[in-house]
Amino acid sequence: MLQVPQAQAITGDNAPPVAVAPLTKRKVTSTVQEARIKRLFVASGFFSVIIMGLIVLFLFKEGLGLFSTVSVKDFLFGDFWYPTYDPPDFGILPLIAGSVAVTVISSAIAVPLGVGAALYLGEVAGHRTREILKPAVELLASLPSVVLGFVGMVVIAPLMQQWWDIPTGLNVLNASIMLAIMAIPTITSIAEDALHAVPKDLVEASLALGATRLETLTRVVVPGAMSGIGTGTILGMSRAMGETMVVLMVAGGAAQIPGSIFDSVRPLPATIAAEMGETPFGSEHYHALFAIGIVLFLLTLGFNLVAAYISRRFQQRGAATL
Repeated sequence: MLQVPQAQAITGDNAPPVAVAPLTKRKVTSTVQEARIKRLFVASGFFSVIIMGLIVLFLFKEGLGLFSTVSVKDFLFGDFWYPTYDPPDFGILPLIAGSVAVTVISSAIAVPLGVGAALYLGEVAGHRTREILKPAVELLASLPSVVLGFVGMVVIAPLMQQWWDIPTGLNVLNASIMLAIMAIPTITSIAEDALHAVPKDLVEASLALGATRLETLTRVVVPGAMSGIGTGTILGMSRAMGETMVVLMVAGGAAQIPGSIFDSVRPLPATIAAEMGETPFGSEHYHALFAIGIVLFLLTLGFNLVAAYISRRFQQRGAATL
């Protein structure tokens, strides 16, 4: 019977040399390039944070000077904005009310239309239709705000006066419609991309289990894309909150608390844009405008934080549903 000799352990000096593949010049170059690109991205991120921090620091430095002579309560809850009177009034409650009014109404118009357009483009429209409509929507997003403001002044305002027999067409509703037109392309584009990101396997599995197209859309596709839809909604509403030119041209410019959608208002961004150029440097009026900028910054920041929280909750709920 043949015996197979046992393999001897090879240790020490008896071990054959292990061949180590040399690191090629190409691999070294690729590694160095990746390290440089990584450092570039990190530097870009830090640069953005630093610039943002400097802007916020300058904003607070110039705006907080007002509160040495005006109390925070009188500033936030005062009913009158007459910065050039003697003595002046620096109450911005009418300005805050105007910003909130146009933002809420424009969002009520833009969010359903934007999400509905995204659902149509992503789930209903054919390939050829989508190729035509989506570039048109994205082109609408690049339309200058001054053009929309001009349309609101020349076209929409006279039509409102004629249809509803109101004193002026430059009012809350006009500004809200123009802001909604600006926000719809942003909401539609981002929401449509989010709908396309939902895995097709989930859609096919839902249809294979007997769900209708509508049930699949409402119970699978929309919950799976809710985070992206929420992000698009946030960006669209944030643009409406901070937009300057449209509200300056079509909101009417009256610093008053609106009683109806046909009243003229002056939102916070329009006030800064209209008055900063004629304000003496270092005056109370100058510091008041920067204080308005602080309020607008805090409102936008708070709005984004709340919306991001809601978006995360929808994302978790959608993940649990799927």
